[in-house]
Amino acid sequence: MDPPLAALLGDVPFLHSLVDALGSPLNVLLPEVVAENAGRFRSVYRRHHLAGRVYFAHKANRSSALVRRLAACDPAAVGVDVASLAELRHAVSCGFTGDRVMATGPKDAEFLWLAARVGATVNLDSPGELELLAGLVRQYGLGKVDVLVRLSGFEAGQAAGTRMLSRRSRFGTPVRDADALWSALERYADAVELTGVAYHLDTTALEEKARALEQCVLVLDECRARGLAPRTVDVGGGFGVGYVEDAGEWERWTTALSEAVLGIRPPLAWRGHGYGLRNEGGTVRGSAALYPAHRPVAGPDYLEELLTRPAPVLGRSPATLLLEHLHDLYIEPGRALVDQCGLSLARVLDVRPTGDDRHLVRLGMNAGDVSLEEHGVLVDPVLLPRGGPADAAEAGTGPVGVHLVGNLCLEADLITRRVVFLPRLPRAGDLLAFVNTAGYAMDFHAHRAQRQPVARTVAAERADGSWRWCLDEDYWPVSYAQGVRS
Repeated sequence: MDPPLAALLGDVPFLHSLVDALGSPLNVLLPEVVAENAGRFRSVYRRHHLAGRVYFAHKANRSSALVRRLAACDPAAVGVDVASLAELRHAVSCGFTGDRVMATGPKDAEFLWLAARVGATVNLDSPGELELLAGLVRQYGLGKVDVLVRLSGFEAGQAAGTRMLSRRSRFGTPVRDADALWSALERYADAVELTGVAYHLDTTALEEKARALEQCVLVLDECRARGLAPRTVDVGGGFGVGYVEDAGEWERWTTALSEAVLGIRPPLAWRGHGYGLRNEGGTVRGSAALYPAHRPVAGPDYLEELLTRPAPVLGRSPATLLLEHLHDLYIEPGRALVDQCGLSLARVLDVRPTGDDRHLVRLGMNAGDVSLEEHGVLVDPVLLPRGGPADAAEAGTGPVGVHLVGNLCLEADLITRRVVFLPRLPRAGDLLAFVNTAGYAMDFHAHRAQRQPVARTVAAERADGSWRWCLDEDYWPVSYAQGVRS
């Protein structure tokens, strides 16, 4: 935890008062941190003398406070990437002008019409989207729309004389089929203008991403030879977050998981769940469906690594290639931009033994409210006793392994499948805080099953030695800046 999030977690009475007032579960966000994260990405741009924009991938979090805070950043430096009609409407209502919006993801006619109407850049995923967009522009007399073309199927290199391709994706147009796309762009020149190319690879491998970036630069050269005038490369997201600080801790746990799957040690998860690993005749098979919780290079540091490693064909770094060609760089961080931006709180409702030296701890939330397991993220919650540190010291039961379960009438409603060790056995009324959940874990899968409440969200800010808060939908950066809110 960075200092701002650690300071919030340290004010246990404040967090209890929030849950008492607003209920469990509850999400707490730190809007200033998202602006600081954007500044860290921008510092990488400045270091390499690159122009372009950081687009927040809105799908990572539904918050109004985070989007409004980013809207207050330098318009030339920060934008928002929207992947649905509702996200587009939300971004505009939070203060983003259309020229700072990138429309991505699968698109229907309504989404494309509004994107064109407000002047957003459209990241085209297929020739079909291009035809639909151009038809809408012509039919409704809209202005020419700036578009990027998302590409896929990049060559990753040569091995033993065999051509290797990057990881397959259902998004984007394969590079080998791009000629038809350029011809279509020329036919629709009255409706759209190609301003760049993009990719978004489902991998953390820097080699694949560097190869794709290099090929995008070469593709832009081909486009200019055809009379087109693109100027931007959009490398998408995937910059990552490091959830666990200690590499050794992560390695020890994953090793222990393999041992548990083999039966060498007791199970580490509910009913022997192996997170994708299985025992086949005394050998561990499969691959762990887990997010790499310890990432020594993530966020802005990952962007730095991507820009400085030599490109495989031209031999120069991507940063040098972009600068030599006078290309802008767009990125679309989601999880990485909301790193350290918030936490999720849940009240302990009930604690009971399971009969195997473990306890079930039922929380006032369900697996959709903090979808760590859905994304393979392993985060230990922090116990916040009702009576504060003194109460915890009096309890004195020592570390105890528990299973965290949700408030739905479903066997599968597990907050964490694995055994979680807490400093003592929690009691009804205590809080558990799941830290760093703003990226996808906080509200991506939230629902109202069984009419259980979805977590409310508040924005918090430290000022004059104390915390002040407001509902997420009531946060405006100018209110805090001008001291309007008490």
